[in-house]
Amino acid sequence: MHELEGRIAVITGAASGIGYAVATRFAQAGMHVVLADIEEAALEAAASTFTDAGHTVLPVVTDVSDGKSVEALAEQTMSRFGAVHLLHNNAGVGAGGFSWTLTEADWEWVLGVNLWGVVHGVRTFVPIMIDQGEPAHVVNTASMAGLISVPFLAAYNVSKHGVVTLSETLQRELDIVGAPVHVSVLCPGLVQTNIFESQRNRPERLREEGAAGFEALLQGGGDTAALEAFGQFITPEEVAQQVHDAVVADRFYILTHPGPSESLVRARMDDILAGRAPSPLAIDGT
Repeated sequence: MHELEGRIAVITGAASGIGYAVATRFAQAGMHVVLADIEEAALEAAASTFTDAGHTVLPVVTDVSDGKSVEALAEQTMSRFGAVHLLHNNAGVGAGGFSWTLTEADWEWVLGVNLWGVVHGVRTFVPIMIDQGEPAHVVNTASMAGLISVPFLAAYNVSKHGVVTLSETLQRELDIVGAPVHVSVLCPGLVQTNIFESQRNRPERLREEGAAGFEALLQGGGDTAALEAFGQFITPEEVAQQVHDAVVADRFYILTHPGPSESLVRARMDDILAGRAPSPLAIDGT
């Protein structure tokens, strides 16, 4: 999608982290941005910042795990702007711990936001994009955890692997029907966001004693060495620039840490083709 000026972008998880940075980058490119997030106070603050900078934005409190909430997001978007040209399904959360210690609530929460959030975004917005008949783009935030399998992140891994295959399937289907809609799947390594504090947005009905968020990995509940395989921390702004460039160039895979990513994915593919158990996570054999 080469023309961004005056086009409409919808970004979930837009009040902080990668979502906020991506929204900022596309607003700077001249797009009108719909900011969707579950945190109302943070969303209002973000919207005020955009408005003060002269950007046109529409804040919409959205729970991406709820299909009706995402449908309401689409309705408000179309009511205000009449079109949508960029959808970034970005909202995400995480729970950490050994696979067998994760609770049913952990699984429901993580899959609900990370995977069902993308499912709801695709089923709600893609038909609108196809009917428009104009160039459009869908970006789905997965993770390096969608390309490899990191210890202590079972629910997160499952959700992100799901996002990768959904994105690949969607692109093939759009090609089959000849729609002018392209897809990118964002697979970041470590980024300086507050996902390690995502428990703050966990619904009360899914809170229970012993349920752990990503914080557990940083507090002795997991092996932080596993996270080091993702590469060094980069800023959300660096990721946002890569997303912008991928949308303009219609690039599918967005690997924010290309060196570590290529090494780890290649090792996984080698394991699959050799029929052996997963090798220890290592970069370039280290």
